[in-house]
Amino acid sequence: MTQTPFKELIQDQRIVHHGGTWEQFKHIQKGFEDSPGVRLFYYAGTVEILMPGREHELFGHVIGCLMTIFLAQKGIFFQPTGSMTQEREREASAQADQSYCIGSVKPIPDLSIKVVFTSGGVDKLARYQILGVSEVWFWQDGVLLIYRLGATGYERVEHSGFEELKDLDLDLLKRCILIAETDAGAAIRAFQEGMAHQT
Repeated sequence: MTQTPFKELIQDQRIVHHGGTWEQFKHIQKGFEDSPGVRLFYYAGTVEILMPGREHELFGHVIGCLMTIFLAQKGIFFQPTGSMTQEREREASAQADQSYCIGSVKPIPDLSIKVVFTSGGVDKLARYQILGVSEVWFWQDGVLLIYRLGATGYERVEHSGFEELKDLDLDLLKRCILIAETDAGAAIRAFQEGMAHQT
């Protein structure tokens, strides 16, 4: 019996089907109801099934921890919505790695954060635009890319447009996310210490 190499087990697995209908997507979605780790996406007839690998989940979890620490310590009202399904009937469906309502609870989160290990991160912005997500952040190859929704679509920006996040030190955040690749605990402690020095 041939064993699967460990390296393959820790990588993302992705299935993309073009030419699908909304009805087909909903049928697939129902079939994965008991598989919480699987992420499902639909936009413009394309159905995407993502099974995140170990590193994908690690970075997603650490980013969530760091964002939660920042929001909580700053006394900002927020609701963490994780990888909840965000949908607009018959048009788009998406599951971010982390998502947040900021300032108040809303049907669609204000901020979606995606960890990207394969190509095709930024070109998926159209589905978030249909959903009306105010900001989408991508963590890819050690770089944090921030896109803010404007009148003509998403624009790449250097800092978040949310007033609540104006004090978030993005350099500190990025540095700590990278630390997490080898030691998640050290990353969280470094972020807490960095925030303490800013006050």
